[in-house]
Amino acid sequence: QLATQFPSEDILLITASPVIKAVTNFKQISKILEEFDVEEQSSTMLEKRFPNIKVIESGVKQLKSEEHCIVTEDGNQHVYKKLCLCAGAKPKLICEGNPYVLGIRDTDSAQEFQKQLTKAKRIMIIGNGGIALELVYEIEGCEVIWAIKDKAIGNTFFDAGAAEFLTSKLIAEKPEAKIAQKRTRYTTEGRKKEARSKSKADNVGSALGPDWHEGLNLKGTKEFSHKIHLETMCEVKKIYLQDEFRILKKKSFTFPRDPKSVTTDTEMWPVYVELTNEKIYGCDFIVSATGVTPNVEPFLHGNSFNLGEDGGLKVDDHMHTSLPDVYAAGDICTASWQLSPVWQQMRLWTQARQMGWYAAKCMAAASLGDSIDMDFSFELFAHVTKFFNYKVVLLGKYNAQGLGSDHELMLRCTKGQEYIKVVMQNGRMMGAVLIGETDLEETFENLILNQMNLSSYGEDLLDPNIDIEDYFD
Repeated sequence: QLATQFPSEDILLITASPVIKAVTNFKQISKILEEFDVEEQSSTMLEKRFPNIKVIESGVKQLKSEEHCIVTEDGNQHVYKKLCLCAGAKPKLICEGNPYVLGIRDTDSAQEFQKQLTKAKRIMIIGNGGIALELVYEIEGCEVIWAIKDKAIGNTFFDAGAAEFLTSKLIAEKPEAKIAQKRTRYTTEGRKKEARSKSKADNVGSALGPDWHEGLNLKGTKEFSHKIHLETMCEVKKIYLQDEFRILKKKSFTFPRDPKSVTTDTEMWPVYVELTNEKIYGCDFIVSATGVTPNVEPFLHGNSFNLGEDGGLKVDDHMHTSLPDVYAAGDICTASWQLSPVWQQMRLWTQARQMGWYAAKCMAAASLGDSIDMDFSFELFAHVTKFFNYKVVLLGKYNAQGLGSDHELMLRCTKGQEYIKVVMQNGRMMGAVLIGETDLEETFENLILNQMNLSSYGEDLLDPNIDIEDYFD
């Protein structure tokens, strides 16, 4: 966006990774909903397309905001007129420095995970967000113990009803494999491995795209499809390595075949997890999929940024941080303007793309002394993704976020086919969850945006025999 706005200026992209993430197959589904794939490309692709972009492959050591200068790990200094920080977020690991605990956020960690999985008989997944959901569904031939702190799965994205609708899919055998993807993948394999010094090894790559598990062969050692045991309402209390566990003479459980009988595990495992519900399980390794924290560390030293409660760099409605000429976009930032009543920030690919695009417009406007209106995409929260092979559309306050008890829910569910939930407040639609091919996203998007009073329709709003799209066209 910057390169097109300023064709004669130098645009520097400083990145610690040899590959960049590009948006491909972009489709505008409705006014605000968009669907796209995220693909890794070599950074030369970008330089070829825009002669004024220069990619510098190096981590950032320090930001000297008063001098308008970035110091990179390779010792160079880069002076800027305007700077946008898009360093994303890093996985919150349940414990640092344990070789048996893997965090998954970028392509390298997904590959590492695949290597470990080929030898695994049992793994434990901790967390209840998008990556945990995807993993649980995709892993085959390996026992999975899935520990979540909530009552139901996927609580970031849906309520217990939607979770129930999807869980039935976990037990069913999966349909035949999807058609192999035809697209080039760039990985960090085969590059000068020894050149990755300690500082480099800690640099995280870009976050995974929405279809990161495609093309990865997620299969363990056993010859069965799904074996999943869910432990709800619990968190990790302690992690023991094998020797430690042996000395403590504790007992661990086998994979629960039958909820009533719990037997002691005689097999020795590399690592053991004690949960807050007092249960202990042994496994080959643990996947920590417990969300992310904004990656602000490299930029804080010597700079007085205002930070949000979630640790992100606070930005105003022009994506400007509290420091002059420094902007931020994506997972690293915290939206601190007066938010629309039906939008909330979530650290997702769709928002990262919208924020990056809008930040570039704001940087351009500020340079030219123009004024610019808030981008329309921040009017309504809208996200489309896939879980368990179902299309999932989330709109507005889809989980009644911040509405207190002053709201009503309307539901329509056809087992194995679709799940529709609408959040209503004072007769107006505030949010919706659509799972399956419902074709209602555009209608609902409009109803939430125009805040029309729907009280007179009552339950008919979701009556499958009434063609609601034609009605509100």
